[in-house]
Amino acid sequence: MPDFLPYVLIALALLGLLGVILEEVIHINKAQVVLFLGALSWVLLFMFSPNEETHALVREGLDENIAEIASLWLFLLAAMTFVAYLNKKGLIESLIYRFLPQQVSERKLLIMTGLFAFVFSSLADNITATLISVALILSLNLPAKKTLRFATVAVFSVNSGGVSMITGDVTTLMIFLDGKVTITNLLFLSVPALCAVLLLAFMLSLPLKDVAVINHKKNDLARVDLVIGAVFMLTILSTIGGNVLFDIPPVLSFLTGMSVMFLVARAYGEDTENHPILNYIRQIEFDTLLFFLGILLIVGSLKEIHALKSFVSLYEIMPAWAANYLMGLLSSVIDNVPLTAALLKADVTMSLQEWMALTYAVGVGGSLLIIGSSAGIVAMSKINELTFGSYLKFLLALLIAYTFGYSSTLLLGQIIN
Repeated sequence: MPDFLPYVLIALALLGLLGVILEEVIHINKAQVVLFLGALSWVLLFMFSPNEETHALVREGLDENIAEIASLWLFLLAAMTFVAYLNKKGLIESLIYRFLPQQVSERKLLIMTGLFAFVFSSLADNITATLISVALILSLNLPAKKTLRFATVAVFSVNSGGVSMITGDVTTLMIFLDGKVTITNLLFLSVPALCAVLLLAFMLSLPLKDVAVINHKKNDLARVDLVIGAVFMLTILSTIGGNVLFDIPPVLSFLTGMSVMFLVARAYGEDTENHPILNYIRQIEFDTLLFFLGILLIVGSLKEIHALKSFVSLYEIMPAWAANYLMGLLSSVIDNVPLTAALLKADVTMSLQEWMALTYAVGVGGSLLIIGSSAGIVAMSKINELTFGSYLKFLLALLIAYTFGYSSTLLLGQIIN
């Protein structure tokens, strides 16, 4: 492989990051930018493969990358279809309004939103939890500036809730399967994670002084809507149980759940010629799917040139607790899955306290930038006011909350030891 190629691929990755950041300036959809650069990166890898052995390795890497993308796409397809149907029927709003009073201070409402996102993401995956949390925020019809505060708290809370459950975050599952932490350790991890969420919600709630008047909408829900809502919850629960007990991939559980939804709709007469149930798939935000495709293609190309493994050298020049903190910061720019995989493959020696800290760092650190996590990307695709620049305004508060949660995790690990 030519010496110049790694530099070209890294430059393309940085160019893609700039395309996302400057989307409002260049007026080019971020999905179009990263998709082009991601595909181009792999084209260059194939063009400049010097021999058959390298060419075979690149093809193997692409097949692996495409398989990961397909799994994510299909999972998103199923989750978004469920949410599109339930939103259209008003079931999510109806459930939310059952727990919300008619009048509540915006400060309290912001904290309640953070708690809801945290708890839900502990039960479901981050993407589904984000979709539900965003539906809650949009139903409140708040002004744009306040919506941004709620969305920021939701993204941070979703990532924080998922970090303490092996079904909530992929990196948590990877670290657990490698034997670095136990289920009990992870459950303890939810304490500092929740404290960090409450701290962020408190900081962002300070300017909020109004009382939110919540108009409780009365939606006439048909029996089929309630049944499909139950199917959705059973799908989430079976995803957790199936993955823990039988190692069933979450995408398979959600595709099964979606197919059951289609059959239920057909059985209840909801799937008609004029209103086919499959139409809900067309309501999915395909911009989000294309953006994920481009990002994962770029990250996959960087993995091929071993650019991600260079981060492991941090552990040779600084203490593990400091390197873990930086890994969290890096995960806001680079996908946390290959970062975590590189660390596990390098067999970095760390104590239980430091592995717990790394679990928190790579799970929550992506919240610092809106493009740093799947929760942020999904939220950005659903809320028009939420952009890279608007989210960046809360960077200091996010950094304080992340640092507090990370420090609390180190303290907790010390106590456990």
